[in-house]
Amino acid sequence: MDQDIKETEKADTEAAVEQDAETTAETEETVEAGEEQAEADLSGETDPAAAGPPGGWLQKLKRLWFPLALVVVLIASAALAGWLYFGQFRTDQQTGEAASATVLKAANDGTVALLSYAPDSLDRDFTAAKSHLTGDFLSYYTQFTQEIVAPAAKQKSVKTTAAIVRSAVSEIHPDSATVLVFVNQATTSAENPNGSFASSAVKVGMSRIDGNWLISSFDPV
Repeated sequence: MDQDIKETEKADTEAAVEQDAETTAETEETVEAGEEQAEADLSGETDPAAAGPPGGWLQKLKRLWFPLALVVVLIASAALAGWLYFGQFRTDQQTGEAASATVLKAANDGTVALLSYAPDSLDRDFTAAKSHLTGDFLSYYTQFTQEIVAPAAKQKSVKTTAAIVRSAVSEIHPDSATVLVFVNQATTSAENPNGSFASSAVKVGMSRIDGNWLISSFDPV
């Protein structure tokens, strides 16, 4: 009986020793694996299998690309705002009701100045008229008044006065416009002191020069 007990105790002791040996071996393997991982971390090497799922990299890429995408959106918004301002809003300002009113007044004032003069104030009247003109029409008017109108007005005491009956802008662009003007003109002279009256319609071409609307053409219709 005692012999059986001793043999049993011996077997238990040997099993415990073997268990301790296995535990010690597992511990050493864990320590070695930890040391290898630490060395890999220090050297910058990363086990692809331990890097985590691909979704983690996608999240990182999203975080990196979001600020860039935001910058692109802001730039695109600024470009759109600029296009709307210069391409639409500015154009509307230059061709809207306010611009049409400015063109209309310039055409009316220029037409009256162009068709009104008196023999005793020809130089002043012609100078005033030329301040409303531009381009080839200005050159034509200067030559025509000097060679034709001035001699006849002085010789026959011709005086004309123009008045606008009605006018309207028929076409307008940022730098050009066309205005249809209906005008009455009264003319007196030494030969006809009672005067004569005439009504006419004129298509007035306007050009925007240095911010001012000037007459560039003057065609009866």
